[in-house]
Amino acid sequence: MTKKRNLMPGVLLGLAIGTFILFVLDRGKGVSAALTAKRYLVEMLSILPPILVLLGLFESWVPKTWVEKAMGPGSGTKGAVVSVLVGTAAMGPLYVAFPVGLALLKKGASVFNLCVFLCAWASIKIPMILFEVKFLGAEFAILRLALTIPSIIIISGLLKTFRMNISGIQRS
Repeated sequence: MTKKRNLMPGVLLGLAIGTFILFVLDRGKGVSAALTAKRYLVEMLSILPPILVLLGLFESWVPKTWVEKAMGPGSGTKGAVVSVLVGTAAMGPLYVAFPVGLALLKKGASVFNLCVFLCAWASIKIPMILFEVKFLGAEFAILRLALTIPSIIIISGLLKTFRMNISGIQRS
């Protein structure tokens, strides 16, 4: 059994060194980069704890059989529809979708439906659709959805076909 290496400390150290070098070469850009990093870190630290609490509740309250039935490998078209609806209705930045997706995968969601969920979260949001209708017109919003949803299905099918390496995930 091979031990997985955690690359995160090295990546963070590399980013810190890069910011320091940028600070030395161009003080203004270095300060700007550090302040931007601080702002994103504060944002993530304010959003992630409540998400992790909700994921804990999801793990406890939602039966694995429900996720398997709704989004599992045998769910078919219904699973894709559920994945699009859940991804569209979800709120928050995209980085929140990944722990949610992992929880769904552990509960028995198929890789295809996980990809549909993540793509829908990234590209379709109910408020975004409303803004599109208001500012760009209903025709634009409908056309974008008509092009986006098939694209999501195609991308998810390709990702399933290439069989992403998710062997490290332990399904509970």
